[in-house]
Amino acid sequence: MGRFETGMLAQEENLKALTELSGRWIDRANGRTEQKKVILDLDSSESPVYGEQEGSAYNGYFGCDCYHPLFCFNQFGDLERALLRNGNVHSAEDWRSVLEPVVARYRGRPLERFFRADAAFASPDVYAFLEEERFGYAIRIPANEVLEREIADLLVRPVGRPSAKPKVLYADCTYRAESWDRFRRVVAKSGMACRRTLPSRELHRDEPDVVSGRACGEILQSTRHSRAMDQGGEARCEVDAALLP
Repeated sequence: MGRFETGMLAQEENLKALTELSGRWIDRANGRTEQKKVILDLDSSESPVYGEQEGSAYNGYFGCDCYHPLFCFNQFGDLERALLRNGNVHSAEDWRSVLEPVVARYRGRPLERFFRADAAFASPDVYAFLEEERFGYAIRIPANEVLEREIADLLVRPVGRPSAKPKVLYADCTYRAESWDRFRRVVAKSGMACRRTLPSRELHRDEPDVVSGRACGEILQSTRHSRAMDQGGEARCEVDAALLP
């Protein structure tokens, strides 16, 4: 088995076939069903190691020696594609090598196409790629002073005794960061609960005219971690999240 893994599976053509295997299975399954929509979910995770495996490294966010693989799933939880990466790379490292082949498989099909990700993938390159491929998308972005000024009225606790149930408010605005080539729509959520002394503030951005209304709840990604991970264990502020009903 060891010789098979190192001598046969490690050959370039076999590694490529293994990487594409799950996508081929999904295509065969989709060929037997009437598929109307695809929602791609890009996220990283940790794969702990207990030795000195090549490429493994200590990751401050996960608090262990590990690899830091990148995964792309669809809305049914099927693995579209995966990439094994060194343990200390940024969450979005090599995102294109994972996402682009998956998008190419769905290109030209008569489908509604959506994408979702956390704040680690909040990059103009990602936005431009998705817009060119005509994907609707919802991607979390870190909050900043400009955005918080836009939703200042949502961040004030109402006068009087708070309700026992959490109170959630939403607002949207157009926003353009210095690194963006255009204005984009940003939706903000403010949630307040009687057990909290301060409101929780959350922000996300999405593609205009696509992620709206009832569709948001299905398209937006439920966060696996409360904060997005950065290389070196630095964590973004929790104000960067967004979930719509």
